[in-house]
Amino acid sequence: MADIEGADIERAGRDGRTPKRRVAVLISGGGSNLQALLDAAAAPDYPAEIALVVSNVAGVHGLDRAAKAGVPTVTLPHRDFDDRAAFEAAIAENLASNAIDLICLAGFMRILTADFVRAWEGRMLNIHPSLLPAFKGRDVQARALAAGVKISGCTVHLVTADLDDGPIVAQAAVPVAADDTVASLSARILAEEHRLYPRALAWLAAGALKVADGQVQLTGAVTSSERLQSPGI
Repeated sequence: MADIEGADIERAGRDGRTPKRRVAVLISGGGSNLQALLDAAAAPDYPAEIALVVSNVAGVHGLDRAAKAGVPTVTLPHRDFDDRAAFEAAIAENLASNAIDLICLAGFMRILTADFVRAWEGRMLNIHPSLLPAFKGRDVQARALAAGVKISGCTVHLVTADLDDGPIVAQAAVPVAADDTVASLSARILAEEHRLYPRALAWLAAGALKVADGQVQLTGAVTSSERLQSPGI
């Protein structure tokens, strides 16, 4: 179950009777994190189902992954719309028609407007390949290597209107080797993304997350070590 144990779900507050939360995953590319979410959601005790995949790029492998899993897909090329408002209105229409409860951004390479983000406040997750708040934006691994950092990683956070901002749900740290390249460091971080994202979505879907004073608090018996993974360090 993609590194999600049944005990984790129980600690997050799922009682086995609550209907699974319906999740839309927004993608722009290959969808490896989408696949991790699909794999996790295939487990009977996982508290969410991937109910829709939306891509702003036609023909990407992530759409094939969704189709293979039997998940409905929609392609909305952003260049087909007059402006961001129209593009986001089309996304919102599809979310509503599919009764979506939660959103996961998984390599979705468009910046969402503040209005869209506010409509999904507390119900939208993003995963970013750095230990936020360090190295927001793009070209993260190249910038990390140029800075000479010794530890990097990934972060799952609730989405706010500010880029790669928002309350942090969980992080995973990985060592940076002296001979690392962008490709090798990216691969090491991506492996942790695939473990971390399903765990964070499980907590959100189970109603175990709440935000107080700008920080995420988890109910139940989730420990701080479960929220910060550090393999190999």
